[in-house]
Amino acid sequence: MKIFLFHLQHYVFEILPSLVLGFLISGIVHELIPQKIIEDKLAKKGILPLLYVVITGIILPVCCFGSLPIAVTLRKKGVPLGPVLAFLVATPATSISAILVTLKLMGLDFTLYLCFGVIFMGILIGLIGNFFDVPLKESVGETCPMCEECEGQNHQHHKKGFLNRIKSVFYYAFFDLPKEIGLEILIGILLAAIVSSFTPVGYFIKNFLKGFAGYVFALIFGLLMYICATASVPLAHAFIQQGLAPGAGLVLLLVGPITSYGTILVVKKEFGIKILFLYLAVISLVSILLGVVYP
Repeated sequence: MKIFLFHLQHYVFEILPSLVLGFLISGIVHELIPQKIIEDKLAKKGILPLLYVVITGIILPVCCFGSLPIAVTLRKKGVPLGPVLAFLVATPATSISAILVTLKLMGLDFTLYLCFGVIFMGILIGLIGNFFDVPLKESVGETCPMCEECEGQNHQHHKKGFLNRIKSVFYYAFFDLPKEIGLEILIGILLAAIVSSFTPVGYFIKNFLKGFAGYVFALIFGLLMYICATASVPLAHAFIQQGLAPGAGLVLLLVGPITSYGTILVVKKEFGIKILFLYLAVISLVSILLGVVYP
């Protein structure tokens, strides 16, 4: 129990800043960015919108839990499924800090290949996602659940004036979105802490991870555990130092940050089980492919 509480505390303190930032950015996107900008830049199917969201996702300093509310908000704004899935891949997979840590521990060639892998995977899953028409769960327009349920009477939601718009940003960010996806995120954090507490990793590294088995291990380990992009780099480096193939370490760096339990639960809830299987299948296959062909 002490080990579980230790890991739970670790995940909470590690995730909370990015989660708060993600909710806040979502409130800004929802309230202050005009619908026309979303439609002009992202609400079209093609390579260019995918490049926009992939590059934005790499730059944003948020983890997978922080990217979830942003992705949900973009979808509610009318952004097609492809760019949303690309955003969910690119945002948690790396960050400025993760790139710098990777450069220091793994070298320039590995870092450039990792960035290429993130961009390639994001664009590919975006192109595939564009073939699926997933209906929005609620209309976009000028209305929102608060207004429809008359919850906006006390906080003057959507009324004109800078102060009222700021109030609306915070209300959407820290009331509406947590109410919609907060439970899934909480369950995801709890599951990650449980798996981290009871997974015997070290023994398998020393005895069973030669050859292709190392890639399979990295894939399964990454799917089962949430590891943020920056924190996963020292772990992957330690595995490689103990004999894991560098390509398998790359698989872990790609899969670990992208496939948290929170992401899995929210993708299933928002887009359905078929899109969830597609999401996990593309990430798994592409990460293994990129790892195996890594020179």
